[in-house]
Amino acid sequence: MDIVALNEKIKQESAFIDLLLSEISKVIVGQKAMVERLIIGLLGNGHVLLEGVPGLAKTLAIKTLAQAMQAKFQRIQFTPDLLPADLIGTQIYNQKEGNFFIRKGPIFSNFILADEINRAPAKVQSALLEAMQERQITIGETTFKLDEPFLVLATQNPIEQEGTYPLPEAQVDRFMLKIKITYPERAEELSIMRQNMDLIEPMVSPVISPKEIMKARYLLNEVYLDEKIEKYILDIVFATREPKKYNLKFKKDDKEYELGDLISYGASPRATINLAIGAKAMAFIKRRGYVIPEDVRAICFDVLRHRIAVTYEAEAEEITSESIISEILNKVEVP
Repeated sequence: MDIVALNEKIKQESAFIDLLLSEISKVIVGQKAMVERLIIGLLGNGHVLLEGVPGLAKTLAIKTLAQAMQAKFQRIQFTPDLLPADLIGTQIYNQKEGNFFIRKGPIFSNFILADEINRAPAKVQSALLEAMQERQITIGETTFKLDEPFLVLATQNPIEQEGTYPLPEAQVDRFMLKIKITYPERAEELSIMRQNMDLIEPMVSPVISPKEIMKARYLLNEVYLDEKIEKYILDIVFATREPKKYNLKFKKDDKEYELGDLISYGASPRATINLAIGAKAMAFIKRRGYVIPEDVRAICFDVLRHRIAVTYEAEAEEITSESIISEILNKVEVP
């Protein structure tokens, strides 16, 4: 494989990334990591779960990305009284003609913003997660394939517990990435304040079409992933399952814990797949034709944080999945 030629090809074909980031930055101030990971989810054909307190531009970022892509966008506000039919559609009886016709729901779009997904009951969550996995919807006896690209971006608010239905761990695993969003910096918040007081609303121009995104997805397969990087990805994932084999320990407040005592179960095979795809997408965004260890490390927290379940002992000691991932990345040998 000619890496130089491949690198040049990827550099040319990924030129739209800069245009896309430039258009989004007209509306979104800061939050560069969030925007990058939304694009990684889009390129990697994976869904994204965003967690953060209200007002951090989660909804606005997704809406802006859809505008910059000429894609169909639907926002669904999840509430406790929502029904699966409100999401996927239903059969309606036509009295005049004496037959049923199908009315499609809002899920038939390219971008679905599932706002506050943890506010909807289990049946609605299952209907959405089935669509995410199968990329199709069945209403009555008719099955419809969903349009590509199809991307679900779900948000959840971590500060409220009343009236919420937490997503089961097995269902959360279907999200390629879980992004934790933090408050903006002081200078960024000043820009946000000034921008929102301006009478002229920034306009986002479409810079790429859904067809071009599909082309970029195919091109992502050509990004070179060396065997050493593949082994590195496997080492990280297997370290979450077999920490004793890797002799991993965790230190906090002068106490030392066996990492195996802090993890109730490790990352699934989906983590391995998504780490590889995410690392390739990160290289593509950086306009490189090959993956380096830093690409894996950069995307690692977003791929693994919702796939590692900590024990009661870890919770009691306030040890999070992020601290465990950090420890694994520090100890596993980098190629």
